[in-house]
Amino acid sequence: MFKNFISWILPYGMPGLFIMSFAESSFFPIPPDILLIALAVINPKAALFLAMITTIGSVLGAIFGYFLGLKGGRPILRKFVSSEKIALVEDYYKKYDVWAVGIAGFTPIPYKIFTISAGAFSLDFTRFLVVSIISRGARFFLVGGVIYIYGENISRLIEKYANIISIGFVVLLIGGFYLVKKLADHHKQKAKNTS
Repeated sequence: MFKNFISWILPYGMPGLFIMSFAESSFFPIPPDILLIALAVINPKAALFLAMITTIGSVLGAIFGYFLGLKGGRPILRKFVSSEKIALVEDYYKKYDVWAVGIAGFTPIPYKIFTISAGAFSLDFTRFLVVSIISRGARFFLVGGVIYIYGENISRLIEKYANIISIGFVVLLIGGFYLVKKLADHHKQKAKNTS
């Protein structure tokens, strides 16, 4: 599935990367890392520039997600996720404030849940923006930096193990969704036990 998707979007190059990064932060389920890696492997010297495009697209998408949540509130959030997941994310915000966005921005946890809910829960926009820039930048510049530094060596390694890397990426993606679901179930059970 990922290979088909990549072969479809790869010819769009940098504009495709920007659009995918924007969309993933607000409504699209596939992380832009896979396209960033594919484009950076083709041209390792451009890896840091590609990481910058990915970061800018992702942060602008996060802003869009934030304002979707701010204007649409919980009803729009419920179109994307279950009530249990909303309660879990709200609990994370109570514990970690905007750093919950930072954790989601750097890990495979679905980022759009946190961008939309940040608006729905009226988190401070400036702090949300700063944490989004830091977490998304760290994630994408880490990927771009490794490919930039190791260039052709990493390209050969990625080409050699492309299938394993694709499977690993799918596992991380599904794992992120699974983790959110399990945490939401745990949060729901805990709420039941206390009432």
